[in-house]
Amino acid sequence: MNIALIGASGFIGSALREEALSRGHSVTALVSRPERLTAQPGLIAQQVDVLDTRVLGERLAGFDTVLSAFSGHAQQDVQGYYSQGFDSILAAAKVAGVKRLLMVGGAGSLEVAPGVQLIDTPDFPAQYKGTAEGARYALNRLRAQSEIAWTMLSPAAIIAPGERTGRYQLGSDQLLSDSEGNSQISVQDYAKAMIDELETPQHLNSRFTLAYA
Repeated sequence: MNIALIGASGFIGSALREEALSRGHSVTALVSRPERLTAQPGLIAQQVDVLDTRVLGERLAGFDTVLSAFSGHAQQDVQGYYSQGFDSILAAAKVAGVKRLLMVGGAGSLEVAPGVQLIDTPDFPAQYKGTAEGARYALNRLRAQSEIAWTMLSPAAIIAPGERTGRYQLGSDQLLSDSEGNSQISVQDYAKAMIDELETPQHLNSRFTLAYA
């Protein structure tokens, strides 16, 4: 499969890139600094400013599937940058005629009780709130449109480097945790679940999540 991957050099984007390449997919990495990527078989790196909707649309032309690991966590106005970037990605994908959009989401919009999302709880870390608000905005925008088939994968509350075990539980809109109340997933298992979804769609036009049981 020929995949356009936005944010291919970031924390989650790098794991998605490596998982896709390891399965024999062709990956076109759309990044702000392509020189940061090491040449690999199956990998093409192209420079793009996500906020430049016209150029991004040109880059996405010809791809049936776009995988976005876009994040604004390094910006001063994280929430604003994330929201603006997502709007640009969605608009560019529509112009390019993309058939399917897969998005990296956040855990903040997952429910911890009926009608209560993690981001709205008192102990939600302030340093992650901008990114979480941006991801929640993206989820609501995806749900409100019908032009592109989409999927968003929200991680567990904690996502960190670890092992690719292939052993985890899947859910929909509720935060998952293990028997001790820990909500965790490795970035490697997150990438596996996302590329599994890309290859064999099970959550079209919906959000899903995962965590260790």
